[in-house]
Amino acid sequence: MGFGHGGSVFHAPLIRHEPGLDLAVVVTPSPERREAARAAYPTVLVAATLDDALQAVPDLGLAVIATPHATHAPLAAAALARGLHVVVDKPLVVHADDGGRLIDAARAAGTLLVPFHNRRWDGDFLTVRAVVAAGGLGEVRFFESAMESWKPSISKPWKRAAGPADGGGVLYDLGSHLIDQALALFGPAVPVYAELRSDRGGAAEDSAFLVLRHDGGVTSHLHAGTLAPLARPRFRVTGAQGGLTITGTDPQEALLAAGVPPDGLVDAADALMVPPRGMMGRDTDAEALVVGPGRYPDFYAGLVTALHGDGPPPVQAVEALDVVRLIEEVHAAYPLRLRGP
Repeated sequence: MGFGHGGSVFHAPLIRHEPGLDLAVVVTPSPERREAARAAYPTVLVAATLDDALQAVPDLGLAVIATPHATHAPLAAAALARGLHVVVDKPLVVHADDGGRLIDAARAAGTLLVPFHNRRWDGDFLTVRAVVAAGGLGEVRFFESAMESWKPSISKPWKRAAGPADGGGVLYDLGSHLIDQALALFGPAVPVYAELRSDRGGAAEDSAFLVLRHDGGVTSHLHAGTLAPLARPRFRVTGAQGGLTITGTDPQEALLAAGVPPDGLVDAADALMVPPRGMMGRDTDAEALVVGPGRYPDFYAGLVTALHGDGPPPVQAVEALDVVRLIEEVHAAYPLRLRGP
């Protein structure tokens, strides 16, 4: 459901690649995107609504929602009411209360509700997770994570026109990934400081800086923005015995957008011949850190395992709900700062 960037670049290719799933229908109300879906997948049914899809293919079992943020809750509720398992792109919902109702509905129906927090399968994040788990840095004190870019033009007007109540701004967008990764690494946290800034005007923030204090003692500094001429390092982790830094961006999204099939992502990434993106150690003793490949196909492989009852979902809905709660807390406590005259 939805055939914009998320549906066409992430979900459709990964679903088509996964042998345990069959891409049966693409649902989008946009005539232009229906034509794009037909061109990309000539053998797949294309429909304007979920009801049209179910009427044409009554035995559908899974709905994947990749639509604007404010539509996630009603579309997921409609799919669950029709007995479907549901995958929802991040953020799971805009309002935590809606997420609680969806979790209850899925539990009552005996179906899966699975958030698509795909950045858990970025190669750089997997590398950080492995180093932290192995204790290679000693006790971690600070975790710094940034997703920044230079996009002065607005490619998705709905993100700019929508305020926090409708899921607009970088905190619901890129911030969802940053918060989810921090919680996945270091557990529960509370926001202790934030700056939300709009430089293009409107109700949606262009940049966000968030400080989280984790129950285990780690402090996370998270940066998200779309007006950064020079991006910060993607990750910087400071431990009692050493630190690591990773620069650059996981290439999987760009490769999928360029038409590289999911089973060719690792080889295509290797062929890019990028310089070492990671460093680890202390001052002059730092050495290059090999950043392993990303594994986006693992999400849907894990989903198939869960659908067969052979393991947990790749992401738990309650984990995504924790992300939404934190975002709501930040918006309530730290109002948006508009650019001065």
